[in-house]
Amino acid sequence: MDYRHEPVMLKEVMDFLRVQSGDTVVDCTLGGGGYTNVISQTVGDSGTVLAIDADEMAIRNAEFKIQNSELGQNIILAHDNFRNLKKIIEKNQLQEIRAIVFDCGLSSAQLQDRTRGFSFELDAPLNMSFGIHPPAGEAGHIATEDIINKWQLEKLKEIIRNYGEERFAGRIASAIVRNRLFFRTKELANAIRAAVPNNYERGRIDPATRTFQALRIATNDELASLQEGLAAAVDALAAGGRVVVVSFHSLEDRIVKQLFKREASACVCPPEVLQCVCNHQPRLKILTKKVVAATAAEIARNPRARSAKLRAAEKLNF
Repeated sequence: MDYRHEPVMLKEVMDFLRVQSGDTVVDCTLGGGGYTNVISQTVGDSGTVLAIDADEMAIRNAEFKIQNSELGQNIILAHDNFRNLKKIIEKNQLQEIRAIVFDCGLSSAQLQDRTRGFSFELDAPLNMSFGIHPPAGEAGHIATEDIINKWQLEKLKEIIRNYGEERFAGRIASAIVRNRLFFRTKELANAIRAAVPNNYERGRIDPATRTFQALRIATNDELASLQEGLAAAVDALAAGGRVVVVSFHSLEDRIVKQLFKREASACVCPPEVLQCVCNHQPRLKILTKKVVAATAAEIARNPRARSAKLRAAEKLNF
């Protein structure tokens, strides 16, 4: 079993998490186990790491590595979506959680998986689900093929524009509706490329990039999942505990920034309210006044780090 993935900003993540021996820590996005492995070594035999992933491939890979002593025996695996963080923590009877980390990016292994269509560079089935075999009716999952082949033009245009931040959303959605049915990534990517001007972004990115991002976000309900998971993380942290989030596009980063700002504020009343009536108590101290980016050296070594944005906060004492 081979699951290759280099964790982004590992040093910065560990510096902000401030994990110590004996701590209980949650890695909400196990992936290839990069963060989980270092956290497991840091907390030692007296500590615990809960590692969560919706992707069965990531869980199977970690199980194999634990069995072969490539990952620590202090790791608890949970095959679930981190939007269910509260339930997962309760099920595993964890207390005094000192640190929680989210890595919102796709893993290299997912991009290279020929059974799913995350990458337009491979010819794969149009399945962008994080779960290989998601249960029927699973919350937060819509079949990618249904979005592409069944959704009405306006709804398709809306998700491409909003989730992909694509200025040619109308032209791309019209091309998809006009040429469907689609079942493979290559045929969809080619239809997208044909729908946009020849000088699209002056060659900086492939014209299919933002539409594929939008379809993946819609398939997995990623933004709502992040909002729910991050809110649950703030609730779950012990006083003085820390939460770190690494995101890869502006939609995710905006959610993190706004939630941190709200939880760090003494008042969340609307601007038109002249006197505070909310009695909101701040629960977080923001540790990153500005978003933290990867170093030039890391980007040269791992190009996917170039779009990474790190934010961190600490749970206040009450």
